[in-house]
Amino acid sequence: MDIILWILIIGLFILSFVGLLFPIVPSVLVLWIGFLLYHFFLNAAQLTWFFWISMGILTVILLLADVFAGSMAVKKFGGSKLGERVATVAIIVGTFVYPPFGIIILPFVAVLIVENWKQETFSDAMRAAVGSLIGFLSGRIAEGIIQLVMIGWFFITIWL
Repeated sequence: MDIILWILIIGLFILSFVGLLFPIVPSVLVLWIGFLLYHFFLNAAQLTWFFWISMGILTVILLLADVFAGSMAVKKFGGSKLGERVATVAIIVGTFVYPPFGIIILPFVAVLIVENWKQETFSDAMRAAVGSLIGFLSGRIAEGIIQLVMIGWFFITIWL
């Protein structure tokens, strides 16, 4: 039974990385299910309160990085406040529209349209739209790194 649980836990950890490309898979939720399976079915004493609180903090950071990276990049690349908000909403909506490409294409197009309307030149609008793409990609990279830290922390905790 332990082997099956370990296969399931490792499979969930791998699936959490699939969620970086296909946001229909909730990456952080899948990670937590793996942690909880270990805790409730293999060894309830090994994962301490410090571990759980740390995972909670990393989860909040992961979610914030995912949502706000796009809007921050739009701002850095010269976009307007409206462009920042549109990038954030478009990433959320894009999750449900033709995944995984919707979360890349929809924010780019939405910011391009809004910024083309707000900016003086098309090149300024394009720069802000590219900023939304860079923000999205950097958010995914940050999310992947945080997930690696969470999984690594899990294995260090159970092996020490």
